[in-house]
Amino acid sequence: MLTRDLVLAALFAAIIVVLGLLPPIMLGFISVPITAQSLGVMLAGVVLGAKRGTIAVLLVLLLAAIGLPVLSGGRGGLGVFAAPTTGYLIGWVAAAFVTGFLSEKLVKREQPGLVQGTGFFISALLGGVVVLYAFGVTYLALVTGMGFVKAFLGSLAFIPGDALKALVAALAGRAVMVGYPLLPQRA
Repeated sequence: MLTRDLVLAALFAAIIVVLGLLPPIMLGFISVPITAQSLGVMLAGVVLGAKRGTIAVLLVLLLAAIGLPVLSGGRGGLGVFAAPTTGYLIGWVAAAFVTGFLSEKLVKREQPGLVQGTGFFISALLGGVVVLYAFGVTYLALVTGMGFVKAFLGSLAFIPGDALKALVAALAGRAVMVGYPLLPQRA
């Protein structure tokens, strides 16, 4: 791995941390808050690709594990990995990887802009929403004992916001591809 790859991963880890400064929004009927950090996970995947995007997310989780308040609401420490929302944190890793992998496969520089944007959106939606929810909902259902159906139904309230985040990630991915042609290929 090149120094440039590590710098880009660290930059996107910082973006994820900064998005955590926005206060979480609790809905009240489920213990999972609405946060902006999942947008950062999607951005890392679409802009950096599978490998570097995953490294960015792992870096954020490492910082959280050693106690730095890098998660939404100023949370950090090993205790965040023993909460009902831990599945979503674990899911970040898979979400960044899948988003990056799909964007690498679906989006090419020679494609028209609309095709690129659509590819980024599909990548962010499948990786950053479907995969993330698969981990988060499953863990939430198992740990809280509420059952998979109830956990899944409770998570449906988050889908519109996360679809909007996927759209923002797609637009950003397209803008980076056009605006920074010297950025190394997503890998």
